[in-house]
Amino acid sequence: MSEPAAAPGVSGEQLNRLRQLDTPTVCNALDLVDPDFDLPSFTSRSLRCLYPTLPPMVGFARTATIRAISPPPDPGATARLRAAYYEYVAAGHGPTVVVMEDLDGDRAGSGCMWGEVNTTIHQRLGCLGTITNGSVRDVDDNAAGFQILAGGVVPSRAHTWIVDYGEPVTVHGMAVRHGELLHADQHGAVRIPEELVDEVLLAADTVTRREQALLASVRADSFTVADLQRALKASNEIH
Repeated sequence: MSEPAAAPGVSGEQLNRLRQLDTPTVCNALDLVDPDFDLPSFTSRSLRCLYPTLPPMVGFARTATIRAISPPPDPGATARLRAAYYEYVAAGHGPTVVVMEDLDGDRAGSGCMWGEVNTTIHQRLGCLGTITNGSVRDVDDNAAGFQILAGGVVPSRAHTWIVDYGEPVTVHGMAVRHGELLHADQHGAVRIPEELVDEVLLAADTVTRREQALLASVRADSFTVADLQRALKASNEIH
């Protein structure tokens, strides 16, 4: 179990600017500025977004693993681990997003950690939401504004218990370590290297201007394939 990292070097203003972007735009920007941007950087399998009208989540990862299909081997130790997990979520720099990997393989999501009680607890601990291959319940009663990207919805928590926290996890293809900066909305989630935040913001502006220029040409009444070819060339020249 890892200790919380030192406060990252990302300002509140940078976080606010990132919240103005959707996650696909952030991915497009990372395509331009990050040579290491590839499949493990983002969720590459579909997740169910419980509250698609909420604004994007931009926060620092808290990681955990769970199981649900069988009881824990030591209930006393599990209870102590759960208490320590809550302290971990609350510690360090925020806001936070919990990335929770269900370790039950092809039976992941048989039970759930997330419902009215845990969304309320986590929100009070400074958490914006969760990204999990596990499941959720209490859809109409979860903490208002708490976003959930989950593998599914089920009625029971089953035997859900915390296995570990603070260690690397992988959820629907996205590999995440404690403290990494995440951006997530109804489309999925992506990691943003902290040292590239300013470059991502600039590149997002470039991406938007390129798309707007291209679409303006495509939507024109006189649109032709020749217009498309010229618009594609012109949009690629926008920096």
